[in-house]
Amino acid sequence: PDRPPSPVNVTVTQLKANSATVSWDVPEGDVVIGYAILQQRQDGQMQRFIREVNTTNRACVLWDLAEDADYIIQVQSIGLYGESQASKRVHFRTLKETDRLPSNSSNQGEAPPSSSPRCCCSHCEGILHLVCLWAAVIALFCRQYDIIKDNDSNNNKEKAKPSSEHSTPERPSGGLLRSKV
Repeated sequence: PDRPPSPVNVTVTQLKANSATVSWDVPEGDVVIGYAILQQRQDGQMQRFIREVNTTNRACVLWDLAEDADYIIQVQSIGLYGESQASKRVHFRTLKETDRLPSNSSNQGEAPPSSSPRCCCSHCEGILHLVCLWAAVIALFCRQYDIIKDNDSNNNKEKAKPSSEHSTPERPSGGLLRSKV
């Protein structure tokens, strides 16, 4: 069995100052179970590798990007027998924060009405990811706490063992002193 073919039609849309969306197509007939994205700033200051499996998504939001910066991205398909070769490199540049503001002086400081929902959604999406992450951490903690609590209740049923400080202290002369428990 061969590796899947490289993704095609890789495009960057919804460019903003700190985020962008990358999307791609996968040739028909191949079993693809995920993707991997290599995101690199052209000045070499930052590189990120995003890997998602068990998904049929063909798009990904790139977040926490630098304002007014050049990036290169490549996408790989993940199949049952490995990863494809990387797609062709796609270059893009994030916007300046001021590029989002209208030139009309009466609305300065407000985002244009058409961009408000998209801006809010990408911001909410980031918050949603953070909330889900914290929920997972809390659930894991609670699960671990229940396991520890169960183990402690089992240990309390057993006879308490003496601590090592009471068992066999050393005598100054070098021998051991036995204590009764």
